[in-house]
Amino acid sequence: MKKILILSANPKNTSNLRLDEEVREIKNTLQLSPNREEFQIITESAVRVDDLTRFLSHHQPTIVHFSGHGSGTDGLALEDNSGHIQLVSTQALAKLFDLFESQVECVLLNACYSEEQATAIHQHIDCVVGMNRAIGDRAAIKFSVGFYTVLAALRNYEDCFHMGCTSIDLQGIPESLTPAIKIRRRRYQTVQTTNPVKSDKDNGVSNENKGGQNRSVSIGGSVTGSAIQTGDNNTANVNFQQVSLPAPESVNIQAELNALREILAKLETSDRRKIDHAFEDAQEELNKPQPDKDEVGDALNRALKYANKAQGFASAIAKLQPPLTKITAWLGANWHELLNLVNLTI
Repeated sequence: MKKILILSANPKNTSNLRLDEEVREIKNTLQLSPNREEFQIITESAVRVDDLTRFLSHHQPTIVHFSGHGSGTDGLALEDNSGHIQLVSTQALAKLFDLFESQVECVLLNACYSEEQATAIHQHIDCVVGMNRAIGDRAAIKFSVGFYTVLAALRNYEDCFHMGCTSIDLQGIPESLTPAIKIRRRRYQTVQTTNPVKSDKDNGVSNENKGGQNRSVSIGGSVTGSAIQTGDNNTANVNFQQVSLPAPESVNIQAELNALREILAKLETSDRRKIDHAFEDAQEELNKPQPDKDEVGDALNRALKYANKAQGFASAIAKLQPPLTKITAWLGANWHELLNLVNLTI
């Protein structure tokens, strides 16, 4: 049974959010599922900073869902003993979830500008969802409904995330690109896959909130071996190999980029031009005096995702692992998810 701990906070001196409605929709979604016995929902409202450790220790949840206000770099908004706002810092949240690394599988931060906290928590928790900008109440609630609808169907967290984004899109709310997922799979974790749900992401869509409250608050080495995949068309058992990353300064990024491109160039794919364009974007950024590593990472992520559709990609994984491990080390923690594409984890 998965325990879902929903924590909510709406301090007196912040704008009023529809948190009760969100909790009700999540409960209804799971209760209507034929798999409802697989889940237990625990709700705690008006959460104070001191409550966090107690609730996590007492309830021992598999999933932690926070609903409330975020303030970007300042942290998440909880309550003090008087019901007023008290911020909990990004660093403190990361340290907290370090203590529950073996227990918590997924953290969902349904609050504005919470991607920074998601990134920090992801150092210890395999799946974390945050918001990369302000998100309105309607979008936040629809994301939750979509996420838990697919969770109730016993699908993986990545599918849940994509359905959450799609649910926002289906309502015509222009905020489907606001949720951001940080995900990796633990070593030797079994992944169930049944035609995973994918969302259409149109980069031209505006993300402005169209009325209603939003959930923000303003405050003045080397690699050997390979993964083994077995199973039929509906189920795959994937052994994720754990690796150690070399020191970033030891990586010759140009050489590793060339090696990666050479391997992918041998694949037969209808997306060849898209892969080449992605590498050209990465190379253009690398040619700058001070390249933006996130721009390089984004380009390589596109190239690898197109390559992953090629029929011969699985047979190339062992060759891809060494250069991609070094590239990931150079890119930094924001890009550790790239390793999942070649069945590696750290």
